Amino acid sequence: MLGIVFLAALCPAQEMQPPGEQAPQSTPPVAAPAVLTAVHGVVRNGATGAPLPRVLVRIEGGEIAQLTDGEGRFELAGVAVGPQIIRLRKPGFLDRPYATEDLGYQGDGPAHSVLVAVGMQGLNFTLTPTSAIHGRIELSTGDPAEGIQITLLKQMIRNGRAVWAQNGSTKTNGSGAYRFAGLPSGVYALFTRPTMESEPAATVAPRAKIAQNGYPSVFYPEAREFSGAARIRLKAGEQAEANLRLTLEPFYLVKVAAILPNGKPYGGHRSEGFFSQGSAGPVTVLDTTGRRLAYTGQFDSATNTFQVELPDGTYTLMVNVLSAEANSAIQVSTTIRSGRESFPFSGFAEFSVEGHPAADLHIPLSSMPSWPIHLSAIGSITQPAKTSSKTEKGLQAMVAVTAMEANEVSTDGAIGDASGEDAGPDLLELMGVSSGHYWISTQVNDRSLCVDSFSAGGVNLAREPLSVALGASPPPMELTLRDDCAKLALTLPPALADFLPGEEPFYTVYVVPDFDTTADIPPMTVHPSSGATLTVDGLTPGSYHVYAFNEPVRLEYRNPAVLAALPTPGQQVSLSPGMTGNLMLEVPGR
Repeated sequence: MLGIVFLAALCPAQEMQPPGEQAPQSTPPVAAPAVLTAVHGVVRNGATGAPLPRVLVRIEGGEIAQLTDGEGRFELAGVAVGPQIIRLRKPGFLDRPYATEDLGYQGDGPAHSVLVAVGMQGLNFTLTPTSAIHGRIELSTGDPAEGIQITLLKQMIRNGRAVWAQNGSTKTNGSGAYRFAGLPSGVYALFTRPTMESEPAATVAPRAKIAQNGYPSVFYPEAREFSGAARIRLKAGEQAEANLRLTLEPFYLVKVAAILPNGKPYGGHRSEGFFSQGSAGPVTVLDTTGRRLAYTGQFDSATNTFQVELPDGTYTLMVNVLSAEANSAIQVSTTIRSGRESFPFSGFAEFSVEGHPAADLHIPLSSMPSWPIHLSAIGSITQPAKTSSKTEKGLQAMVAVTAMEANEVSTDGAIGDASGEDAGPDLLELMGVSSGHYWISTQVNDRSLCVDSFSAGGVNLAREPLSVALGASPPPMELTLRDDCAKLALTLPPALADFLPGEEPFYTVYVVPDFDTTADIPPMTVHPSSGATLTVDGLTPGSYHVYAFNEPVRLEYRNPAVLAALPTPGQQVSLSPGMTGNLMLEVPGR
């Protein structure tokens, strides 16, 4: 057992001193010296189990560190007894990840919390080798494929759903080779961005047959659309080779004039860099399925047209702009108009490129459709909602709503998420959202409230994504909150609740509703030093399953097939309105 020494400072009582004489100064207590000991252990390769040499093992906050030897062993001398944080580093390897997966959380996860004691047993750590994707690009002309930009996509788990996100870009070297290194295990895809020939484009007549040549955007191995992209599955330490061959094709100039509601052509806008002249931001190129492509365009102030170069194919060109034209803003909704000097407009045109430039396209602009979300609160069966004292600023101050693209992948570098903004009492508005399919997630900041329902035109947004066609406004969205929320107290078993000498156990817990809901319940971390009980509040009453893991796990918990494939069925618990449920966690032992 770990002994803890308590020091008592004994101060003698002060005696009365004669007038004019100074009392002797008391001597401050001397702190006991820290008890020091040695910490030893071994680091292994998580993929093979073999000892791992030359791993830097470091005590955080001090200068105590050592590289492991050829047998993966280390011994740190002079470590103070008590809680310590240990970090491990080795190029080409990753420590345990975070349970929450995002682009900013793909490196090493939480450090190791260790309770150091004299005579403690050796520590056992594992590091996972990273993976890599490499390959070579060949051009149909036989020229060196230098400087071709390649973008990597990764399938990630966000809000319990599998989605695709960009995971970095690189360019080929002088021999056409590229490499993505330091990758965690997972599922990947990649594509090339369109590349034009180096020589400048020739000036051509409007119906000329030849424009500038270039290489279209291609998904590995040879698909023009994401649906045909190969899924590259990497396990820890694996290397995958992905070679591509690009074919030179003519690209034709497409010119589009955007017409404001007052009949005037759009002439550019300079405001905070948002949709400004020369930016590729206002122009989005879509394929026949409505997915964004990697082609970018810009606004030409000399001709007041949007321009983009495209190979043969069928496309939709979407334009989103700001305009300060006074007469243009007549149709703008009052929620968007408030406090703004410039107003957003959008429009689109469908067309085909068939062996010649397209210069006579016009896009009628209209005020960008508003995506309002109306909020309401309901009380329990016996009394109205207790929100009067909490809603002086409106329910919109208590709720965060996010729209995440469903089954889509952004190839133009745009951010796929949109967040609701305050648009008035009990009203939110999703801004910067275009057409497409979106999963809606909800986070209630006031934990006395929880989500009851979220619908759009009769569609349950917890079960189906919000679908909006080009140029259309979404159906009215209604988010209803309730104030009879439940709580769940999660308790570690007594055998695991003590923080014993050695590495502290680390448990990832998911509380998964058995019913459809847009509420997002992030994974939680439970460990003895944080207390034996963790209380989760703000839960919608109903039935839940609780899953516990003895390591960080990224769980696609909104996929029933994934849950059914887990080795344990989880623990079911029913939460009644306004009550607190209790559950003793069933977690794997140390």
